[in-house]
Amino acid sequence: MTHLRAAEIHDEIDGDTLHEECGVFGILGHPDAATLTALGLHALQHRGQEAAGIVTFDGKQFHTEKRMGLVGDHYTDPAVLAKLPGSISIGHTRYSTTGEVALRNVQPLFAELEVGGIAIAHNGNFTNGLTLRRQIIATGAICQSTSDTEVVLHLIARSRHSSTADRFIDAIRQMEGGYAMVAMTRTKLIAARDPIGIRPLVMGELDGKPIFCSETCALDIIGAKYIRDVENGEVIICETQPDGSIQIDARKPANQQPERLCLFEYVYFARPDSVVGGRSVYVARKNMGINLAKESPVEADVVVPVPDGGTPAALGFAQASGIPFEYGIIRNHYVGRTFIEPTQQIRAFGVKLKHSANRAMIEGKRVVLVDDSIVRGTTSLKIVQMIRDAGATEVHIRVASPMIFYPDFYGIDTPNADKLLANQYADVKAMAKYIGADSLEFLTIDGLYRAVGGEDRNNARPQFTDHYFTGDYPTRLLDKNGETAGLKLSVLASNG
Repeated sequence: MTHLRAAEIHDEIDGDTLHEECGVFGILGHPDAATLTALGLHALQHRGQEAAGIVTFDGKQFHTEKRMGLVGDHYTDPAVLAKLPGSISIGHTRYSTTGEVALRNVQPLFAELEVGGIAIAHNGNFTNGLTLRRQIIATGAICQSTSDTEVVLHLIARSRHSSTADRFIDAIRQMEGGYAMVAMTRTKLIAARDPIGIRPLVMGELDGKPIFCSETCALDIIGAKYIRDVENGEVIICETQPDGSIQIDARKPANQQPERLCLFEYVYFARPDSVVGGRSVYVARKNMGINLAKESPVEADVVVPVPDGGTPAALGFAQASGIPFEYGIIRNHYVGRTFIEPTQQIRAFGVKLKHSANRAMIEGKRVVLVDDSIVRGTTSLKIVQMIRDAGATEVHIRVASPMIFYPDFYGIDTPNADKLLANQYADVKAMAKYIGADSLEFLTIDGLYRAVGGEDRNNARPQFTDHYFTGDYPTRLLDKNGETAGLKLSVLASNG
């Protein structure tokens, strides 16, 4: 089955959710580097399910394994891990937002440069990536992938600085957007975060060896200790010394901007057991439900989460409202991305491939469905119908985030603005009618800010990145608004 077919199925079955581009992991100086990286990527699997890659260095040469599909499908095989010797490793799990789904786009990307080999992996998007790509191609550069990461490699190669670390910093200072990045050379593990910290990146330690990863859950799975978040705009260089010790050099920008973490990390992307920006994701989501119950109360008999993202918010809603919480929808966790050819009959099954109603908890009851977000509304429509078919007398939807009006350009795969439910109807009542719900209400932007940060949104200086709700983009959108707007990348068709 081709990757195109898989994408079509995904659009049919799972196309009404937001997806983030990827997760990253890196470790320096540990004899089990590749195995620990594979475990870390497994914990970060929710950040990307299309492909995964690992690069290691064994003191003499670099080794790489890149595979389409899930981490557990490949990197649990001892034969695969045996091909990745060495005590330094970085890895990446991918969901494509830029570039086609092909093996050549799977990160980490590696290049042999004048200063030696370097591998890079990043999470997020560069908003000037196409602009810079056009510029370097015009000067004779050859690009083999459609990944933004390749542009960084070219910029490193062209830098006039002598050390790899300085070249790396020179390169990323030219990039704009939201990103968390890890890179490795023969002796160094480097981590970097975008100037305002849109994408998360944390530093940990295992047996005295430094680790960088997208979320704390990747530290937990290997028993590593959380040290701190990588600060926005910061570059941390960890280097193995001749005596085997590791020297750590943290470099911060001269004029550091206030951090503005992506709110969708708390709403949807991060795992609930992760701590992002010093805040428990689970607690934040539960607070969203509590605030939602206060802002949009409803008389009902049972609170039902839309699994799995809506569960913590539904618990909060039930706690604040006094309405009992029940698992009224059961999720099938074993639906593969390429489960079956998308015939018309399968399309008709729709959501039932992933969710089924728990009739005993629904029949004859007024149901409040709590979801984390609504994108296009097509899944909500099917779930409401499924709940009605199971005998619910009323179906009310409460959404633990504001309406999504604007697309993202920082690593979230969002539909075009005209495909978003909030832009297709005049008001919430019209949306509710389309979905088939008796009522529909969304959490306010201030309710969301209070749930995450404890205070209302500062409209003059917003504390978080929230453009999908407000249209307030925190950086320039050079590729979208500049000369490269609408530019399409030429790609060689690939079956890899």
